[in-house]
Amino acid sequence: MLVLKEAEQTNKREAESYVNELFQTVVNRNPHEYEFHQAVKEVFNSLIPVLANKPEYIKHAILERIVEPDRMISFRIPWQDDTGRIRVNRGFRVQFNNAIGPYKGGLRFHPSVNASIVKFLGFEQIFKNALTGQSIGGGKGGSDFDPKGKSDFEIMRFCQSFMTELCKHIGPNTDVPAGDIGVGAREIGYLFGQYKKLSGAYEAGVLTGKGIGYGGSLARTEATGYGTVYFVDQMLKSAGYTFHGSTVVVSGSGNVSIYAMEKAIQLGAKVIACSDSSGYLYDEQGINLATIKRLKEVENRRCSDYTLEHPGAVYAEGCSGIWSIPCDIALPCATQNEMDKEAAECLLRNGVRAVGEGANMPCTLEAIDVFLDNQVLFAPAKAANAGGVSVSALEMAQNSARQAWTMEEVDARLQVIMGKIYEESIRASELYGRPGNLVVGANIAGFIKVADAMIAQGI
Repeated sequence: MLVLKEAEQTNKREAESYVNELFQTVVNRNPHEYEFHQAVKEVFNSLIPVLANKPEYIKHAILERIVEPDRMISFRIPWQDDTGRIRVNRGFRVQFNNAIGPYKGGLRFHPSVNASIVKFLGFEQIFKNALTGQSIGGGKGGSDFDPKGKSDFEIMRFCQSFMTELCKHIGPNTDVPAGDIGVGAREIGYLFGQYKKLSGAYEAGVLTGKGIGYGGSLARTEATGYGTVYFVDQMLKSAGYTFHGSTVVVSGSGNVSIYAMEKAIQLGAKVIACSDSSGYLYDEQGINLATIKRLKEVENRRCSDYTLEHPGAVYAEGCSGIWSIPCDIALPCATQNEMDKEAAECLLRNGVRAVGEGANMPCTLEAIDVFLDNQVLFAPAKAANAGGVSVSALEMAQNSARQAWTMEEVDARLQVIMGKIYEESIRASELYGRPGNLVVGANIAGFIKVADAMIAQGI
């Protein structure tokens, strides 16, 4: 028994050394790509017990291969604004890994988009997509184009120029983009129209997030927000808690945030705060979701305008202050690294019970450590926000079968998928000695599916 334990410790030390050396290689090869480094470090640290137990993953150089995308595409996007001026933006598509299916991941239009952002999102997407149980690989893309303040015609011209290049690299069985920040139903419609024109064919499965009238799926709009709440609900129930009667703070007021708020309210919670890029809104009586939906989805206005109709609410400039509001459950649903160590410690002091990541990597590694070290229930993004890509895969299935499922059918499938992701993540955390740690569990469960497929398919 002693010899066995010594052997296990030796294997663990060797796995740690291997991971640390490889991570340094990733940093050296990808200088200044800090978001990508962060995503890789989180996954690598989680995999140490797997590598110690299954050295064949080291033998087959799975980590060395999985951190290098199959291809990284960067391209120029010239377009003309309404004044006749020629503008130029930069476009990206990273096709990271297709071991278990065609590349799948959203397109983000935001000034912050660069190679590091796209690669971190694509890397996370590999494991997130594997967790869904669907046959989809990892990819991501976007542009530093800012849709805010642009006319519909400017956005259309930009999308047409973007797709003129992107169409060379995607297809229903190759790479299937979807929406993300800055890319909603309008943008997907323009992109799909241009792809159809260029390809000369109606290939509904080339993009997901389409309008219901031309191949889209019911529940796709709600899927990421609903899925986040379904996952967190499973996590809460396992600890004897519930959304019912809880106070919830949700950052953001976009697609993910709005439908996370909607589902939390349906489950009996009181959502007391949300935010946008200018500041945050606090309503002690509970956010009136109908007002937020109208302001954001119909009138394209700011959260600050909410107080004009609800004078009891308070609006504050700056987004980070939202995490100073005492709550039972926090759902960061805005953007990456929006919650740092200081914000996490503030939530902890105010008695937060659970945190669920609705956005992609919204918590820094230091913030995550605060929650895990203090037994706060924590749902990581690659598991909790997998609802969006899950329903995207269901949209692909409907397109292939030329069928359209009801809202109830899609939502029921989404609930089953999120439940399975939770169960697999918990099981993996227990199997590898970190019971209840969903960060480790989700990383391991997703990794093993992809790694085994990579080994089976050869080098």
